[in-house]
Amino acid sequence: MKRSKLGPWLAIALGVLYFVVPLIGTFEFSLRMRRGEYSFDAYQVVLADPRFQATFAYSTVLALATIVVGVLLVVPTAYWIQLRLPKLRPVVEFITLLPLVIPAIVLVFGYLRIYNSSSLLPMTASERATDVLLTFSYVTLALPYMYRAVDTGLRAIDVRTLTEAAESLGASWATILFRVIFPNVRVAVLSGAFLTFAIVIGEFTMASLLDRPAFGPYLQLIGANRAYEPSALAVIAFIVTWACMGLIQVFARGARGMSAESR
Repeated sequence: MKRSKLGPWLAIALGVLYFVVPLIGTFEFSLRMRRGEYSFDAYQVVLADPRFQATFAYSTVLALATIVVGVLLVVPTAYWIQLRLPKLRPVVEFITLLPLVIPAIVLVFGYLRIYNSSSLLPMTASERATDVLLTFSYVTLALPYMYRAVDTGLRAIDVRTLTEAAESLGASWATILFRVIFPNVRVAVLSGAFLTFAIVIGEFTMASLLDRPAFGPYLQLIGANRAYEPSALAVIAFIVTWACMGLIQVFARGARGMSAESR
């Protein structure tokens, strides 16, 4: 009995040491910019840098655009597969897993080959068109996470009964999708959205090769030329990522509370 109790606690302790100790070390090093004492000078320098503000704002806008496009693409697709085409689920799941198998650098070189300025669809010929191409690239990268989250949410509800009840009341397909299905998978959509945001904020390969002023390339540039600021940026990026995870939990608990009250 003692061994069975000691094993899980030992695994938890090793996991905490593996993840927390490097983070503490990074945070402690980021405070050493002022010789002989701890200070938040590195964070002040980073947060006051116009490039930090510009790149973070740019990546935030692209993350929001990616979330909107991803939701509009994934929710109707997953809903229709759940309702009418369940036999196609393995095929769609395989397709959505491809971005995890194919490296991002392979995808972006394919984009550069197909959409260069001399092609029939020159999406790299202007900055705005490149931004659109980068947004679609991020939708592809986030597709496994967004689809899994939405598909799990749809499986948790009775899609067929909700659809038939809405149809019996004369609702159109658009009404069913936006006023019946979306509210019932709100937590799943938010989970996929926050995961997408975390992915886009830290993505480097596609933004760098497409030469866009995103936050990921800025992190790499600072890391190559500064000492303490990269550690501060790493801590900030960690906080942003875990803030997204925390928001998922908050919205999930809120939705569970509302559903319990309605019962």
